[in-house]
Amino acid sequence: MKKTIMLAVAAMSAAVAFADAGNLRYTITVSKFENKANWTGRWDLGDAWGTILTDQLVQSGKFIVLGEKDMRGEALAEQDFAASGRTAQGKKAPKMGRMTPAQLLVKGAITHVQETKGAGGGFGLSRGPLAGLRIGADTGSAEINVTIYVVDSATGQVKGSKSVVGKSGKKGLKLGYGGSKLGGLTGDLGGFEKDNMGLATTDAINQAMEYIISQLGGIPWEGSVSLVKEDKLIINRGTREGVAVGMKFDIGKVEEVVDEDTGEVLDSAMTKLGTVTVTEVKEKVAYTTPLAGAEKGMGVHPAK
Repeated sequence: MKKTIMLAVAAMSAAVAFADAGNLRYTITVSKFENKANWTGRWDLGDAWGTILTDQLVQSGKFIVLGEKDMRGEALAEQDFAASGRTAQGKKAPKMGRMTPAQLLVKGAITHVQETKGAGGGFGLSRGPLAGLRIGADTGSAEINVTIYVVDSATGQVKGSKSVVGKSGKKGLKLGYGGSKLGGLTGDLGGFEKDNMGLATTDAINQAMEYIISQLGGIPWEGSVSLVKEDKLIINRGTREGVAVGMKFDIGKVEEVVDEDTGEVLDSAMTKLGTVTVTEVKEKVAYTTPLAGAEKGMGVHPAK
C-alpha cells in the first residue's frame, strides 16, 4: 500500500512538473458518456467514467479542463441570475462573457459490460472494536467496452474515434466493512479502485487517455497578439495554457481558405513576420520581446 501511494504521489508530481515546464495546453471538456450497455450497480457508470476521465485529463498537465456540461450550465445560470439585478453586484458576482470556450470535446458511449461474480471467501471479524470488518479474496472479473470521440468544437467535426476494452485483471485482495462498529457503513473499504467494475473502467480510461493525447499532434495550438508597444508585445495566452518564460513564438498574419459554398475553413497559413521570446508570464497573458511591424490581432504559433 505504501509503495502504491508513493507511486501515485510521484506520478502527480511529475504531471505538475511537466505542466510547469511549459507544456502547451488545450481547452477540453468531457460530456457524460451514454450507458448503452444498461449496466446498473452501486454507481452510475456514465457519471463514474466522466469523473475519472476528467481527473486524468487534469493530472496529465496537457489540458485546461473545463467543467462538464451540467456544471457549465449551472455557471451560465448563475451569470444570468447575477445579470438580473436581484443579487449584490460586488466584485465576486459572476460576469457574463467570461466563460472559457472548449477547443476539444470528448464524448462517447459505453457499449458493452460483462461482469462475473466470484466467490467471496476470506474471513470476517465478529469481536472487538473492528467487529464487522471482512477480509476476502475477490475472484470475480469485469470487462467494459467504450467508444470515444474527440470533436473539434469550432467545426463540430470528429477529429478521431477509438473503441477501447477495459478489463479488471486477475483476482485481488479487498477489504470490506459493515455493521455499527464502523458507523453503519457498508461496502468496500477500497471503494471504486478495489471493485472489479471500477478496475475495468480505470483500465479503459487509461487507454482512452493515451489515445486523446496521441491526437494532439494534429490539432493546432494558437493564440493572438493582444497589445503592441515599443518595448513589448502581449499575447493572449499565459500560464493557464502552459506558456513559460523563455518560450518562443512565431508572429504573423494568418490567412484562411474558406469554402465559398459552405463557409467552412478549409485551411489556414501564417505569413511569418518574426519570432518573439516570452519575458514575463501571467495567468492569461504573456509579455514578449518587441517585434517591429507587429499588430494587434496577428496570429501566434509555437516557433518552428
